[in-house]
Amino acid sequence: MGKYTFRLPDIGEGIAEAEIVAWHVKVGDRVEEDGRLADMMTDKATVEMESPVAGTVVEVAGDVGDIVAIGAPLVVLEVEGEGQAEEVPATPAAAERIAVETPEPPAPAPAPEPEVKPEVAAAAPTPTPTPPPHPPAAPAPARAPAARGHSRALASPAVRARAAELGIDLADVRPAEGNRVRHADLDAFLAYSGPGGYRAPGLHGQDQEVRVIGLRRRIADNMAASKRNIPHFSYVEECDVTALEEMRGQLNANRGDKPKLTMLPLLITAVCKALPDFPMINARFDDEAGVVTRYAAVHLGMAAQTPSGLMVPVIRNAQDRNLWQLAQEIVRLAEAARTGTAKSEELSGSTLTITSLGPLGGVAHTPVINRPEVAILGPNRIVERPMFVPDGMGGERIEKRKIMNISISCDHRVVDGWDAASFVQAIKKLIETPVLLLAN
Repeated sequence: MGKYTFRLPDIGEGIAEAEIVAWHVKVGDRVEEDGRLADMMTDKATVEMESPVAGTVVEVAGDVGDIVAIGAPLVVLEVEGEGQAEEVPATPAAAERIAVETPEPPAPAPAPEPEVKPEVAAAAPTPTPTPPPHPPAAPAPARAPAARGHSRALASPAVRARAAELGIDLADVRPAEGNRVRHADLDAFLAYSGPGGYRAPGLHGQDQEVRVIGLRRRIADNMAASKRNIPHFSYVEECDVTALEEMRGQLNANRGDKPKLTMLPLLITAVCKALPDFPMINARFDDEAGVVTRYAAVHLGMAAQTPSGLMVPVIRNAQDRNLWQLAQEIVRLAEAARTGTAKSEELSGSTLTITSLGPLGGVAHTPVINRPEVAILGPNRIVERPMFVPDGMGGERIEKRKIMNISISCDHRVVDGWDAASFVQAIKKLIETPVLLLAN
């Protein structure tokens, strides 16, 4: 018998370390080749580590939430033969990238028993397998998911067995990649607690202690650093969007096969048209170097709530896209963020962020700046109010109008209050005279 040291590989993106967000093995567990070891969190994505060899776990690097440097030992395995002549870093091929945030389980769960080929599937019996050299302990009987009339989902026997133990119907799980349900898809499904989502039994009505790890820790650190280091100020302006909503309705009625327009593409177009006169808004501030970089291109961050937490996919070169192109990109990026398939480059590099709560938008809010940007813009809910409007004869009349407030938060070290207010006023003029949005 020998030992094999699996070192955290260079996952790319220029990262120097990663956080352990989930263990799939513990000391004493038997793991097969390509078996899951751990999920490691980089900047915004989770990377699933797989074992390049079969063996028994004798050491692990740390607990969930610990940080491991690239090249440092992650897992030590006892293997058949002499093991490694010398310890060498694992290759990136040993890691399968997934963009799904993996929540921490209540306690480190033991790895699934090693697969035996052919293996017994959770929903359909197969011939008895030939025992491996190291027979695993007999697994607990799996409870088959209830039949719901769906077609049989594609999944490995190990995934089916785990889904059965958790009481998850695989037909309800939407794969993030291709048509095959993987362990990461089960993790994402477990993280979702909305209607129809799985809820762990026995948790309601009881106090819970949940460690802040992974994406939630990143969000907490970023928000704390933003509020700690940036002197925020906020400004709110009221805008009449009656004419804008009428134009949006007309465009949607004649869109053909184009995506349906929401308010967001219209607002982004107004922002991009206003920004050239306010270059201090479309900027990033490196406070350590004391350098503000003002960008010619608008790489617009779009704050999106996902089952795993807040993500900010980026619309590249938003200033060069028309309304329909913006609408299509918004849909694509929102879906990628929600399903966890967004690439790392689609989640970084924004120069200005818009955060919208949609129908929950409220009357006004004071959004937190997406550091190192210097401003963040937030549209609010559209409400109908009686307003005094000119009657065309020198007087006024009362008319029902659609009103939306626009909130902005700025870094007062870089942006003055006058500039922020003037920028929002420029946006107000554009959306209250929406024909200007379509003018070159």
